[in-house]
Amino acid sequence: MVEQQSIIEPLQAPRHFMPPSARELRSQAVYRLQIGLFGLCAMLLIVGLANVIRDRLRLADTQDPIQQVVAVDAKPTKTASDPLADIGVMPAADPSPTPSPAADPSGDPGAPATP
Repeated sequence: MVEQQSIIEPLQAPRHFMPPSARELRSQAVYRLQIGLFGLCAMLLIVGLANVIRDRLRLADTQDPIQQVVAVDAKPTKTASDPLADIGVMPAADPSPTPSPAADPSGDPGAPATP
């Protein structure tokens, strides 16, 4: 048979674990409550900030109704397709017709015509 003393050792040394006291349990509960409330406030702040950003974007996307009226009345403008041709560095791909020299309004045939 196996001896009883070799299976279970008697407790001769002090125990290092002490169950938490009521004060420690209360401290842990308050700490958990603080962390939970902080997380809840942080989420509320994030959702509120996202809502403000979404509202601002919605306001920026809506156009003023007067812009639609002005856009209908305005003449369509040609967009600049070649910036180098616009500043005169190179010739334009589709040249516009050159204006014909107009008659001199003064009627003096000796005066030079201005183009």
